Amino acid sequence: MPQRRYDERDVRIRPGRGSRPRTKRRPEHADARTAMVVAVDRGRYTVLLDPGGPDETRILAMKARELGRDRVVPGDRVDVVGDTTGADGSLARIVRIGERRTVLRRTADDTDPVERIIVANADRLVVVTALADPEPRTRMIDRCVAAAYDAGMEVLLALTKGDLADAGELTAMYAPIGVDVVVTRRGTDPATGERTIEGLDALRDVLTGAVSVLVGHSGVGKSTLVNALVPDARRAVGVVNDVTGRGRHTSSSAIALEVHGTTAPTWVIDTPGVRSFGLAHVDPAHLLGAFADLDDVARECPRGCTHLADSPDCTLDEWVAAAPDDVTRAARAARLDSFRRLLVSRLGVEDDGDGDGARGR
Repeated sequence: MPQRRYDERDVRIRPGRGSRPRTKRRPEHADARTAMVVAVDRGRYTVLLDPGGPDETRILAMKARELGRDRVVPGDRVDVVGDTTGADGSLARIVRIGERRTVLRRTADDTDPVERIIVANADRLVVVTALADPEPRTRMIDRCVAAAYDAGMEVLLALTKGDLADAGELTAMYAPIGVDVVVTRRGTDPATGERTIEGLDALRDVLTGAVSVLVGHSGVGKSTLVNALVPDARRAVGVVNDVTGRGRHTSSSAIALEVHGTTAPTWVIDTPGVRSFGLAHVDPAHLLGAFADLDDVARECPRGCTHLADSPDCTLDEWVAAAPDDVTRAARAARLDSFRRLLVSRLGVEDDGDGDGARGR
């Protein structure tokens, strides 16, 4: 029997007897309307009725008592009742949370059993990483990729500040594991002299028709990308500390924003800058499932094989050695190395004091 996962619902914030409902019967709320959650702020939820449609209405809602500790996050499809006019001072109630297609989670560290849901129903995780200032942290990228694959999401690596460093090395690291890469760089419009972002059109094309969640360290240019994609977003832009090489948090909460001017409905969910991405919730077996070719080979591994580099008699190593030519052998080796890199990220390594553990470098 698979081990049960733990999440926020298993944690009582205020220990005590609690209060019991007077009856087990719950209203059906047959008149409820479906909406999309776009923002969460201190117990109040901004939701959209008919998002992106002609009758789009932005309303403020609270969570109904019967939902208990179930967490509502941006991207959720929810049923709301009450005042859904969107008029000033109105307040609706969220009475149901719809089934989630995908759920992106993280934990505080690799030993924390409590999952923290970041967003729901996103199609793609966009890992925003600067090529310089601050330097890229590949272990954090690995962790984000592992979490996305566990959630069944696609992954895009958005490399910013391409005018400061070359993107070749990072592209070569992540292309073998199915991660798309888009590079942006700062430029100047020759006609107006205004600052521009080269590569923004390529990024917009990849995002079109999907819900994408943007994750990245503070200072990597995530908010700058969001402001360029959604000009009226007005997300605060931070700077990088010259001493620590880290940025300050400028986005305090996740928010879903519609990208206009695309050929299909497109949404981006901006999240607060992160400095850690624990993977205690990720089953290592799920990572292998993301590599269909390796998964087939690994079925012949001895029972209990960890598939790590020091695992004796691992069939994956034999598969690499049995390649018919040098080109195929190099490709298989790169594929296996990429998988093992993600596996090590999930299993954790000793922290050398420079942020290589759950925080990643």
